[in-house]
Amino acid sequence: MPQPALPISQIAQLLGVPEDALRTLVVERRSVGDATLVALTVAEAARRIGIGRTKLYEYVSSGEIASVKIGSLRRIPAEAVNDFLARRLSATDFGAAA
Repeated sequence: MPQPALPISQIAQLLGVPEDALRTLVVERRSVGDATLVALTVAEAARRIGIGRTKLYEYVSSGEIASVKIGSLRRIPAEAVNDFLARRLSATDFGAAA
């Protein structure tokens, strides 16, 4: 059974950005790219989360974000991005300052 999507207010809080700014970004991004992709490049997944490629590669290397090699290509399952954010949201250090 798939997990429900996180409310945008929780995602904004997790990322430390204003909710209205995140909503604006989501609306802008819906018209860009292919929302039907099931596997994302590292750059696409990083952009969805709002972090850099290098940081995403760190999460992939540590196993915090699932990925798969297809030939010489590294791909991130689209649901792995949501799973990562859900785990970070429920982490005990959620309220701690960075």
